[in-house]
Parts: sequence; C-alpha cells; structure tokens
Amino acid sequence: MEEFRRGYARLCPVPQGSVLRRLRDPTGPPGSARLDLTTLGLSLETCGALGRLLPGAAAFTEVALGDCGLSEEGVKLLLHGLCSNTTVKSLDLKGNNLRTVGAEALGKLLRQNKSIRSLILEWNSLGVWEEGFSFFCQGLRANNVLQKLDLRNNQINHQGAGELAMALKQNASLQELDLRWNNIGLLGGRALLNCLHSNRTLKRLELAGNNVPSDILKAVEQAMNHNQDRQAILNETQNRTYILSKEVMSLKDEKTKQFLDLMDTIDKQREEIARSGRMSAARVTQLQEALDEQHSIMNSLKAKLQMTEAALALSEQKVHGLGELLNATKQEQTTMAERHFAELQQQKQECADREDKLLRDLSAATDKNLLLRNQVDELEKKCKVQQDQLFQVKQDLTNTTAELKLRVAQAEERLEMEKKRFKQSLEDVESLRLKEVDHMAQHLEASERSMQDRIQRLEAIRIALEEELSQVKAAALTERGQAEEELMKVRSQARLEEQRLEHLEEKLRLMTESRDEAQNCCLKQKQMVADAQAKASQLSLHADGLRRRLEQLQQDLNSKEEEKVIEVNKVKVELQEQIGHLQAERTAQEGLREKIAALERQLKALSSNHREALLDKESEISMLLEKLRMKEADISRMREEEAQRASFLQNAIMAYVQGSPLGTHTSRK
Repeated sequence: MEEFRRGYARLCPVPQGSVLRRLRDPTGPPGSARLDLTTLGLSLETCGALGRLLPGAAAFTEVALGDCGLSEEGVKLLLHGLCSNTTVKSLDLKGNNLRTVGAEALGKLLRQNKSIRSLILEWNSLGVWEEGFSFFCQGLRANNVLQKLDLRNNQINHQGAGELAMALKQNASLQELDLRWNNIGLLGGRALLNCLHSNRTLKRLELAGNNVPSDILKAVEQAMNHNQDRQAILNETQNRTYILSKEVMSLKDEKTKQFLDLMDTIDKQREEIARSGRMSAARVTQLQEALDEQHSIMNSLKAKLQMTEAALALSEQKVHGLGELLNATKQEQTTMAERHFAELQQQKQECADREDKLLRDLSAATDKNLLLRNQVDELEKKCKVQQDQLFQVKQDLTNTTAELKLRVAQAEERLEMEKKRFKQSLEDVESLRLKEVDHMAQHLEASERSMQDRIQRLEAIRIALEEELSQVKAAALTERGQAEEELMKVRSQARLEEQRLEHLEEKLRLMTESRDEAQNCCLKQKQMVADAQAKASQLSLHADGLRRRLEQLQQDLNSKEEEKVIEVNKVKVELQEQIGHLQAERTAQEGLREKIAALERQLKALSSNHREALLDKESEISMLLEKLRMKEADISRMREEEAQRASFLQNAIMAYVQGSPLGTHTSRK
C-alpha cells in the first residue's frame, strides 16, 4: 500500500490530501488486499494517476469507488487502467451517476478484463441512454468471467431489459443478476423470461420494484429454481461419471494384471518345457560321447598291443647297439681324460700369469689414485683461498659504495647549508635595505654613500659565495667520477674473479671425472681378478666332476646290463597282464552295450512322457485363452450396461424437465 501511495504522489500533478490519508491509513482490516476510496471526491488528475497505477497493482483484489462523484472522463481513465489488470476480482462503482461514456467504458472493460468476478453498479444512470447501455450489454455478452452483476436503481426501461436479455442468451458465466428498482415493466419482464430458456447458468434474478406482473415473477422464480436443480443434477452426474470412470479404470487395471499374470505363467511353463527338452538332449549327447570314448579306448588298446610288440623287437636291437656303444665310449673316455688333464694344466699356468699381471695393474692404479687425491685436495684449498679473496673484494666494494654514498650525502648537505645561509644573508640584506630606505628619507646623501659601500660589499660576498658553490659542485662532480671509476674497476675485478672461479670449477669437474674413471678402472680390474679366480675354481670343480662322471658311467653300464635282463622279464609279464585286461575290457564293452540299449529304451519313454505333458500344457493354454475371452465379453457387457444406465438417467432427466411446470409453459408457447 505504501508503494501504491508513493506511486500516486509521483504520478498525480496535484495529489489530493484525502486520498493520501486514506492510502496511508486504510479502512479495511490490516493485511487485506482492498483499495477503498468510497465517499471521496476524486478529481480528474487523481483518476488519471490511478488508471496508470492499476494495471500493475498486484496487491489489490477488491476496488471500492462508491459515491466518489466521478466524472465521465475520470471513469474512462480508471476503467481503461483496469482493462489490463489481472488481480482485481471485485469492483464497486455505486452512486457515481454513470451515463453514456461510463457505460461504453464498462462495456470495453467487460470485453477485455478476464479477472473481475463481481461488478456493483447500484445507483447510476446506465439505462437512460440506450446506445451506451447497448454497448454495455455487448460487453456483457462477450464476457465469460463475471459471476455477479448489481444493476439496482439504474433507470433501465423495457428496451434496456431487451438488450440485457439478448446478452444473457449468449453469456455462460453470470450466476447472479440484481435488477431491482428499475423501469423494466411487462415487456422487459417477458424478454428476460424468454432469455432464461437458453441461459442455464443464471441462478438468481431479482426483479422487485420494476412493475413486472406477478405471474412473470413466479415464472422467473421457477426458471431460477429449475436452473439450480439442473446445476445440482449436472454436478451429481459429473461426480457419478467420475466415480464410474474410476471404477472402469480400476477394472481395466485388474484385468490387465490378470492377463499379464496368465501370460507370465504361460511363459514360465514354456521355459520349463524347453529346459526339460534341453536336459534330455544333453543326456543323449553325453551317452553318445561315452559310447565314442569306449570305442576309442578299444582302438587305443589294440594300437598299444601292436606298439609293445614293435617295442620288444626294437629293444632287442637296442641291446646289441648298446654293447657296441659301450666299447666305443670306453675308448673315448680314456682319450677325453688325457686331453682334459693337459688342458687343465695349461689353464692353471694362464691363470697364474693373469693374476700376476692384474696385481701389477692394481698397484699402479692405487698409486695414480693417491696422486689424483692429493691434487684434488690442493685444488680445493686453492678454491677456498680464492673464495675468501672474492668475499673480501665484495666486502671492500660494499664499503667503498657506502663511503661514496656518505660523501655524496655530505656534499648535498653542505650545498643545502650554503643555500640556506645565502638565503638568510639575502633576507638580512633585504631587511637592512628596507631600514636604510626609511633612514634614507631623512639623510639622503649619507645613505647613498653608505648604500654604495654596502652594495659593493654584498656583491663581493655574493661573488665569493658563488665561487664557493662552483668549487663545491666541481669537488662533488670529481668525487662522483672517481667513485664511478672505482666502481667500474671493482666490477671488472669481480668479473675476472668470476671467470677464474668458473675456470677453477671446470678444472675441479674434470679432476672429479678423472677420479671417478680411475675408481671405475680399479673396480673393473678387481672384478676381472675375482672372475679369473672363480673361473679357476670352476675349472677345478669341472675336472673333479668329469672324474666322477667316468666312474658313474662305468657303474651305469653294469647296472644297465642287469636292468636289460629285468626289463625283458617285466615286458613278458606285462604282455600277459595286458592280454588279461583286454579280455576283461571286452566283457565290459558287452555290458556297456546292454546299458546303452536300456538307456535308449528310457529315452523313448521320456520323449513319450514329454509329448503328453506338452499336449496337456497346450490344452491348459487354450482353456486360459477361453477364460480371457469370457472376461473380455463380461467387460464389454458391463460397459453396455453402464451406457444403458447413463441413457436411462438422461431419459429420466428429460422426462423430469418436460414434466415440470416450466416445461409445460414452454410447450404451450
């Protein structure tokens, strides 16, 4: 409300004090969304400002402008602002003597506004001018939002009532219409009664104080009651249809659930049948594989028999060959032993020579290493000395720079002191000159002489001071040049020292690299010595192993001769055992053949059982489908019954409407 008040004060060129007070202290309850300006005389400027504020006034749902003495132009401005408003639900304009322009503005408001539900126009003059009221009725005809309209005391005659009846025929939202205390008369009452046959939404129509006959009033009352009953019946039918549609939807959901459950059971049964078929097929394949394995085992045993016979013949041939090989190996072993003994002696001699050479190299490398270490220590000492010298030079450099800065600062201070002294002397001279001028007025001639003397003295002092200044500046410049030259020298020395340092660092790096290389050479030589010692030990071990091998070969030859005799006996025994096994396997195969025949008989019985089970399942599926068809027939029958009930209900309503007094009245007409 405060924001609305500020907006009004800003937009209105001459704001009214009463309006500002009412906006600041509203009459309604606190927090209510009501704009109450009743009994306030609103000027044209106020109406214009309110018309500009109302389109965006989202805070108000009720606007009360009763007994405000609004002018035609003011009403037009206000209603133009309300045309685009979307929050105001109730508008009160009673007692404002609205005429042609007001009626036209109200018609425009009813056509364009989509939020006003209640419109109070009591104690106006809308029915005096027929053109304006017809425009208002056209707006009412186009409106589909307004529910309550108060037109009491508006001087509406029978022609205005006819226009209003034409508007009510097409209006489908108005529920209450108050036309009391107008001049409607008999013709207007009949026109309104005729319009009620096509208007089914109007529930309350007040026509008292309009010189309308009592029979028309009774007919209007009956029509209102009939509309109310129709509205109640419509609400009931809508509720019932909503409930029935809910029930039908629930039945549909149940049927779909049952159908889905049936389909799931059918799918499960099919899966079980397929699974059992797969299991039987897997069993058949397993039995076939077992048969194939038995056949392959028989074939392999036959092949083994043939192989063993061939192996016996080969073993006899190998025995003869092994005897010849034994003699040849004995001769080779003797020659190999002599050769290995000569090689061992030669390798021992070479190892001794190598060890002497490696020891000499090691002693030379250690001497070199000691020399290099001494050189590295000397170079490190020199580096430290040079670093100390560098540090001393840097300290001297910093000291000289600090001294130069101090000298420069002292020279600048001297300059400042001289300048101050010169200024002070100049000020003193000026004061003396002023005093002399005063004194010169009395003693002109004496003062001229004294002044000339003093001027000469001052000039001499000034010249002396300028000479001192120039000398000080020259001294400062020379000192500065000397300091800069010293700085340059110190910098060049520092650069040379840095170059020397870099050169020494490079030498150090090279020396460390050579030391690392020498250490690596020493390590390699040590590794070579260790490798040579390991090789010598391995060679001695190898010679011992060869001797042991010769002894083992002789033992193996003796044992192989004994094993040959044992193996021949074993082969004979194994052949006899295999022959026995083959006979036993032949008997086992005959038993397996009998088992296979029995399994085939079982398979045939299982397949016949599966076929019978499949036939049973198919019969069950057909029965379930028949039940589904029966359920669908029941649902369709229930729908037809519901449609018949709805048609019976509609016929009963029509019979009731035709049997009512209003129906008889319309049939007579």
